[in-house]
Amino acid sequence: MIKQSCVLLVAFTVFCMDTVGIKLCCSSSSPSLQSLKIHGHFSFHGNEFAAKDFGNQVHFLPYAVLYPKRVSDIVETVKHVWQIDPASRLTVAARGHAHSLRGQAQAPEGIVINMESLRQKEMQVHSGKLPYVDVSAGELWINVLHKCLKYGLAPKSWTDYLHLSVGGTLSNAGISGQAFRHGPQISNVLQLEVVTGKGDVVVCSEEKNADLFHGVLGGLGQFGIITRAHIPLQAAPQKVKWIRVLYSDFSNFAKDQEKLIEAENTFDYIEGLVIINKTDLVNNWRSSFEPDNLEQASRFVSDGKRLFCLELAKNFHLHEAVEMEKEVRYLLSKLRFIPSTLFLTEVPYLDFLDRVHVAEKRLRFKGMWDLPHPWLNLIVPRSSIHRFAKGVFDNILTDTNNGPVLIYPVKRSKWDNRTSFVMPEPEEEIVYLVALLTHPTENYGLEDLIHVNKRVLSFCEVEKLRVKQYLPHYTTQDDWKAHFGSRWQAFVQRKSTYDPLSILAPGQRIFQKDRPVV
Repeated sequence: MIKQSCVLLVAFTVFCMDTVGIKLCCSSSSPSLQSLKIHGHFSFHGNEFAAKDFGNQVHFLPYAVLYPKRVSDIVETVKHVWQIDPASRLTVAARGHAHSLRGQAQAPEGIVINMESLRQKEMQVHSGKLPYVDVSAGELWINVLHKCLKYGLAPKSWTDYLHLSVGGTLSNAGISGQAFRHGPQISNVLQLEVVTGKGDVVVCSEEKNADLFHGVLGGLGQFGIITRAHIPLQAAPQKVKWIRVLYSDFSNFAKDQEKLIEAENTFDYIEGLVIINKTDLVNNWRSSFEPDNLEQASRFVSDGKRLFCLELAKNFHLHEAVEMEKEVRYLLSKLRFIPSTLFLTEVPYLDFLDRVHVAEKRLRFKGMWDLPHPWLNLIVPRSSIHRFAKGVFDNILTDTNNGPVLIYPVKRSKWDNRTSFVMPEPEEEIVYLVALLTHPTENYGLEDLIHVNKRVLSFCEVEKLRVKQYLPHYTTQDDWKAHFGSRWQAFVQRKSTYDPLSILAPGQRIFQKDRPVV
């Protein structure tokens, strides 16, 4: 009866907590958890890893970590939390490869589920007229790629970094340079298996349990734990023509990007970067790329300049190489980049998609991979992008030596607006992803970078640029309401339907388990 009352009267407040230090649990749930009939096991000690993530800014120690072997282990755990005293603060968070930035996959004094240990069913590639891969949500995208390539197939949409879990990116969006054509990863899913906050296992798709299907895609883990996914596939190319060019004028850079994503015959991957005060830039490119004109390239100086890099890729099979070269040269002839900065190379398809892993290994060797990452990711409407560029790139960012700054357009029509992902309002067909992917350096400490982020957000607010955060982090309910805008009530309704006690994903700090408002 108490639980039913909570369901009927549920309302939610923001989950506010200290973001410094490690919180220890004083729960007495150990005996009851240990009595659960599961095929995996719980760990109650040595769980410090579960209080860390890629952002390395927020650290909350869980009470226990579940290593599931079967989906039923997750079901039993969630049902246990659902059925205990509603006053208990025990919560559950699914942890993939821990690439979160602000503790979103942590569960303070709760249970963290190590999704990478879920191996109930092998990954299966189904070829045929409509090929797809059936994969566990804890699997990494790099492993999905390796498996699918054995069949000459691959998913359509990617992230720049492939060592992320399937469930993790589908709970957010999954965006890269293919998104202008195929949409994000959340627009490329056929079916999901989900464990709700009540412990129910639900298979869902656009045709079956569609509300839950669309809700969990981009839903920040609030409505259920994704345990399996069916991802559509297409024929995989053998190689990629990889191109970089530079612009000194933002207007030409943006116009060319928009021209390319609108064209029917275009590149397969389109991204951009902001480059400020990079020393010897094009010479550094020569370790991986060949200049189209060595003499001209050797005279180009990047020091002290504000430049914009357009990065492009054209997929092809070996027998298509001659035709591909013609297409690439034709497409490049229509662009207004600095001619001396044209650099090209050819790499296997796998190497192109896994390109960031090369940088990861280099950063790990230097001891820089585990630095804090105060990243800021924004979705900026096309109508605001020039004001954003002038205000941020000209006046706030002084250099980009503390991490890359990405900027590239995507087409809104390629995104399924039924998912939980939030776009700027009112609707515009073209929006830009802007990502400040920074880390501390000798010249910029963590607090300096956080201050820059605050200046960027303040500028956007004052200028009314109508941006939305991607991978958002907020600490007040008013901020979350503002983020979701007109979709907030629908989001709350889904929460009350699928996770009415606010058991799931407490690290997002959207809802709090023990504070229903009557």
